[in-house]
Amino acid sequence: MHCFAFDIETVPDVDFGRRMYDLDGLSDADVGTAMQFKQQQKTGNDFLPLHQQRVVAISVAFRTADTFKVWTLGDPDADEAEIIRRFYDGIERYTPELVTWNGSGFDLPVLHYRALLHGIKAARYWDTGDNDRDFRFNNYLSRFHWRHLDLMDVLAGFQMRGRASLDEMAVMLGFPGKLGMSGDKVWDCWLDGGIEEIRNYCETDVLNTYLVYLRFEYMRGNLDEASLQREYALVRETLAAMDEPHLKEFAAAWKEV
Repeated sequence: MHCFAFDIETVPDVDFGRRMYDLDGLSDADVGTAMQFKQQQKTGNDFLPLHQQRVVAISVAFRTADTFKVWTLGDPDADEAEIIRRFYDGIERYTPELVTWNGSGFDLPVLHYRALLHGIKAARYWDTGDNDRDFRFNNYLSRFHWRHLDLMDVLAGFQMRGRASLDEMAVMLGFPGKLGMSGDKVWDCWLDGGIEEIRNYCETDVLNTYLVYLRFEYMRGNLDEASLQREYALVRETLAAMDEPHLKEFAAAWKEV
């Protein structure tokens, strides 16, 4: 089985905002502010609807055979269509088990809307058994199937009131959690040209997700204690070999327990 834990980061889709609200001539910052203000008026919260989100980063923690890798899809200047296409190409090639934190509620629906916008084909992802009979009872789209494992949803027993944040869950389990950056800072960081910081933050978020996933695999009997420790060691060795400052910071904050 190929494990493909992933996380996305988004900013307001200001192109949509300009068309929808007739805001030609305004800066990206002003259009984003107007979109959030309209949402605040409508709902009491300025968090934009998922179809108004533009993907600027997709980071992946990929475990296959005897290797582990963490990276962000595409170059820093890659456009949205390219990075989303790369994501679905990975599914087409590997048919991995997708692992997320709130992927059913956020990441995947956002990717659905954006793939629709850019005309991106993803036949393997959308298959529910018409092309591959194995997908009839285990596909990416059904909430209670395991080909996509939304850890937040599963651990909460599929109950809204039981949900926890990734940051708090990671810290509870002894993992680093968020290290200074958070999702509500991404838009300002983007406006300041901080795509590298956003990509680095996304990678540490997906590392937290993957480490929680390993504990979950141990809990449900798919890993014994020795196997769990080997998986942890592989992640540590990978981070050390990559020699990236944000990964070194993550490794240093991940204390032995």
